[in-house]
Amino acid sequence: MQVRTAVILRAPKSLTQAIQEAAGGKDGIWPRIGTSTQAFFKRSQEFSWEFFRGVYEVFNDCAVETAKAVYSSSFHPLRERFWGIWAVDGSRLDAIAHRLKILWNERAVVLPGCLTAFYDLFHGVTRELIFDPDAASAEILRAEGVLKNFPKDLLLLGDRLYCSVRFFGGLSKNGLWGLFRRNKTIGLTKVRTLRRKRMGDVLLEETIVEAGSGATTPAQTLRRIRLKCGRRVVRDLLTNVLDPARLRAEEALDLYGARWSIERLFYDLKEVLNLHQFYAANPNAVAMQVYAAAIVHTAMRIAQGRIAASTGIRPEEISTEKLFPRVASASLLLVHAQLGYLATCRANPGRRLREPNWRREPFATVPLSAVRSYPRSGKRRKRRFCESRSRWKSMAHISGSRI
Repeated sequence: MQVRTAVILRAPKSLTQAIQEAAGGKDGIWPRIGTSTQAFFKRSQEFSWEFFRGVYEVFNDCAVETAKAVYSSSFHPLRERFWGIWAVDGSRLDAIAHRLKILWNERAVVLPGCLTAFYDLFHGVTRELIFDPDAASAEILRAEGVLKNFPKDLLLLGDRLYCSVRFFGGLSKNGLWGLFRRNKTIGLTKVRTLRRKRMGDVLLEETIVEAGSGATTPAQTLRRIRLKCGRRVVRDLLTNVLDPARLRAEEALDLYGARWSIERLFYDLKEVLNLHQFYAANPNAVAMQVYAAAIVHTAMRIAQGRIAASTGIRPEEISTEKLFPRVASASLLLVHAQLGYLATCRANPGRRLREPNWRREPFATVPLSAVRSYPRSGKRRKRRFCESRSRWKSMAHISGSRI
């Protein structure tokens, strides 16, 4: 576990290099490994990834229990009406480089798997992370499988993929709430109008509707919140929160915009914590790396919230791209400093040495301006479309192995 966490923080060129540095014991962040590289790789293939997931779940529960809910402060009044608000979404992991021997003769883009994440808007961390080595597996089925594990009165935010009669039925069965962008494949029957409000050029409509025909899945009574500008529909949402007093239409429209924070989660995992680079060719090892990255992300986000609270700013004003590397570097330097202090104590037996206040050391401080995030200037660069992205295979299908 320590090796995988160190890999996330240091992002070595290869796992072999990391093991050699750990075996040498020259770098304090690497735990000492007493086995050969071949033995370590063999152990990684045999060692179950479930251990890493278990550590992730226990660590997350403990971290959230002690951390303050400081993220998404504009929606904190909703905490009195719901147990929590989580955004749900899925993402495929980045392609594996064809340097792996198993991929030399494979022309298609190879993906190591996919993720489904449930992101806590108020604590800024993942509360559930599901890894599947089959990148072609159904995202909605992974989400449906864990609904029974969630606390009642939880509100989930999602895009149109999750806006299905079946998923709403699963939410109601487990005492959960949902707010999703309308999927046009769902048939709606208007029951009654709750409100029509004109706001300048925009018209806000609230109606109670029956979703679905009931032929295969029981029809669901939902509330439709639609924002129109002339004939153009600006936003069309469906929710099973039927009481407007519990979730006002204006709050729902603003809240759905916050769903995009989960996209930032995937960016932080892949780009900031280097989850776009994989060090092994088997799904078991990929799963280990995924959950190790999730543990580091939770620790970093909790630290980000504490820093924001101590400086009187919102956590969203701190850049994860600037903060995470600095926290990792400070942690590494702190380990070296403490090892030096312990070595000095051993070299002076019988003498009582005072441990320095590490918080006052230069490596432990950084100007707030160095980690602040600032608005973008100019137009955003568009991602170049690559036709090969539409021709991909799952690593599990090529290797013939699954976790």
